[in-house]
Amino acid sequence: MKAHTYLALSLVAAALAACNGHGEEGGEAAAAAPIRPVLTQVVVPSDTVMFGPFAGTIEPRYQAQLGFQIPGRMVARDVTIGDLVTRGQRLAALDTIVTRFDLTRAEADLADAKAQAENAEAAEARTRRLMSGNSVAQATLDQAVAKRETARARVDQALSSLQKARDQMGYTELKAEFDGVVTQRLAEVGQVLTAGQGVVTVARPDVREAVVDIPEVYVGALPADGVFTVALQSAPELTARGRVREIAPLAESGTRSKRIRISLDQPGPAFRLGATINVSLMRNVSPTVLLPASALLEDGGRRSVWVVSADGKSVSRRDVTVAAARDNAEDGRIAVVDGLKAGERVVVAGVHVLKEGQAVRLANGAV
Repeated sequence: MKAHTYLALSLVAAALAACNGHGEEGGEAAAAAPIRPVLTQVVVPSDTVMFGPFAGTIEPRYQAQLGFQIPGRMVARDVTIGDLVTRGQRLAALDTIVTRFDLTRAEADLADAKAQAENAEAAEARTRRLMSGNSVAQATLDQAVAKRETARARVDQALSSLQKARDQMGYTELKAEFDGVVTQRLAEVGQVLTAGQGVVTVARPDVREAVVDIPEVYVGALPADGVFTVALQSAPELTARGRVREIAPLAESGTRSKRIRISLDQPGPAFRLGATINVSLMRNVSPTVLLPASALLEDGGRRSVWVVSADGKSVSRRDVTVAAARDNAEDGRIAVVDGLKAGERVVVAGVHVLKEGQAVRLANGAV
């Protein structure tokens, strides 16, 4: 009888121990899946996306680097950077001593050529009179005529040399070809210059355009008829409209960006040459949701996000469709075109540590 009693007590003790063991394992399992705080973003579809902004400057469309047509030593420079100039105004001057000597010599050569021509014409006339009396041979007359023609040719040559010398005297002064503003100073007084070497750069301020460098990957997404908004960095409330006029054919080797020139439509006086600007473009697109790139979970060819339940206590994984890279935002965000509804919450950080149905808590306390 006692043996049966001890056996029953042993079985009860073993059962109690087994129950305690299962309770401990359940506690460990519960501790293994804690409630995780998550950062979320509410889904707000948008049918527009901003291209930019990109920093740039206001530059003239037309400008010219001006220099002397002859070599010489510069003795005067009448303008500096920022000066307004008018057509025909003197900008700089060369030393005229050498060119004046050339002009004097050309005048003397012309006087000598004219004297020789007069002598040759008189000799030819005398020879003709002698020829009429058969006092000289025909060959003598022919020689006199040839000398007269040579003398006349020398006069024409001397006239051309004199005109060239006079032109070179005029070339000692550098004058503005059009009304504009001086944007560069390339030479100083006393410097010996070669023909064509730049002295100043003059730009036309009436035709201005925005110049920006845009990464090559985004240039292909530029719409052909897009109207850009150009805003001054110093006064963002001052804006102008513009369209792309020119895209550089080659990208800059260091930054892989292309230079874009945008024609401005009636820019205000505040858009002065050299002003720093921001250029942006609002594009109409099919309704999309912009999310941080950290919200996307990629597994092989599958793209998905974690969506918080309506009660804000758990998450579930949902597949989404992401737009092509060129349609994404320039700030690194991705554009989701399908798979999400307005008002839903999406986890935007720590997506690789979550599991299906895991309990979560909104970090900001919102539901």
